[in-house]
Order: sequence, then C-alpha cells, then structure tokens
Amino acid sequence: MATIRLMHAKIHRVRVTEANVNYIGSITIDSELIEKVGILPLEEVEIWNVTNGNRLSTYVLPGEPGSGVICLNGAAAHLCQPGDIIIIAAYEECERAEVFRNGHKALVMIADENNRCQELFYQVLEPHDNKLLFQSPQLNGRAITQSWFVS
Repeated sequence: MATIRLMHAKIHRVRVTEANVNYIGSITIDSELIEKVGILPLEEVEIWNVTNGNRLSTYVLPGEPGSGVICLNGAAAHLCQPGDIIIIAAYEECERAEVFRNGHKALVMIADENNRCQELFYQVLEPHDNKLLFQSPQLNGRAITQSWFVS
C-alpha cells in the first residue's frame, strides 16, 4: 500500500514572540493553540517564515496557556526573529487508498495579531464517486471545491 503525508493541522500567521538560541532546539507554542488544532507536544512540525522565506522543521514544546508565546529555540532562533510572521504545519502518514475510502480532514487556525484564534475551520478531502472532493471554506477569501480523480 502507498503511504502519503497529509497535513492534519496548521497554525496560520502567528507572530514570533521570542528567539532563544541558547535553549535546546524546538519551538515553544502557547499550549492553547496546539490543543485547538490537535498538535501534540514533541510532534514534528514544519515552519514557514512568511517574513523572510526561511523554512525549517523541528518539534513542539507546550508554552504557557493563553500567553500567545511563539518562541524559536536553538539553531532555529537564527531563522526567525521576534515580530516575524510564520506558519506552522503538522503532517500525518496516511494510506492513500484509505484516504480515497474515508477522506481526510485538516484543522486550520488563523491567528490574530496577538496570536489568538481568529478563525478555525477544516480543509476536507471527501470521497465521492471514486474521486476526492477538496473543500475549504477559506482560500483567498472565498469558498473552494475541486474534484481530484483517483490516479
């Protein structure tokens, strides 16, 4: 069986609050944010820095709930500075055939300027007549639905 990686959670456009090069590597994220989208402590995440284009992967440490903390630690602190806007995405391994049978959901949180949840929604792959239907309530400000065929 073919295994693929699909996004299961995304924290979109949070602001980096700290960068600590002297800490053992990782990213510290307000625990309320990771709980909201289902990212676990120690889970691997990819980070895309919207401000400067840097990309990296690391693992998550839970930060103080409600603090809005987004702190890059260790070597990652050289790639993201306080004030930078970043996107954090987590993936899971899925059996491709299983996705075509049962679909898949990814939970997306869009943050406000204080790293609080402004909007929360699912992006969905839904099986329909041997196709996958991609649905997202938000994509460039409008709802989108597209069909994807079994390859």
